[in-house]
Amino acid sequence: MSPDPAHSPGADLPDLNVWLALICTGHPHHQAALGYWEELAAGEVHFCTVTAIGLVRLLCQPKVMGELVYTPAQASAAQKALVAQPGVSFCEAEGPAWDVFHALVREPGLSHRQCTDAHLASLAISGGLRLVTFDRGFSCFPELTWLRLG
Repeated sequence: MSPDPAHSPGADLPDLNVWLALICTGHPHHQAALGYWEELAAGEVHFCTVTAIGLVRLLCQPKVMGELVYTPAQASAAQKALVAQPGVSFCEAEGPAWDVFHALVREPGLSHRQCTDAHLASLAISGGLRLVTFDRGFSCFPELTWLRLG
């Protein structure tokens, strides 16, 4: 289910691609990510372990960042600065999220490449969060409330 973009639930779980586009001004989706952040973001916005580690990893990747590549210390500081923003915090997978995750990955037709997506979807579904992403692939999770940017 992809809700009306004007509808903002109590909390969002941005995908890694949203965090990366938000922090990198030269990213092709930076303006869309900034528009989400300024106009559409819920009152609470969450990182999870996967998105936090992924952001640090991608900021340090020369193939992604080119000449603007971060050192691990700079990437860590950038991620911590985002978490220090008002309304930004962490959510972690707990019992119900793992049950949802295992149910999602057992669905026929789910690819091994969608395991991380299933993890993010399980956090959002079990936590009543809206997943925010640039990816179309989340449409395979019918119970998910999500917003596709771009």
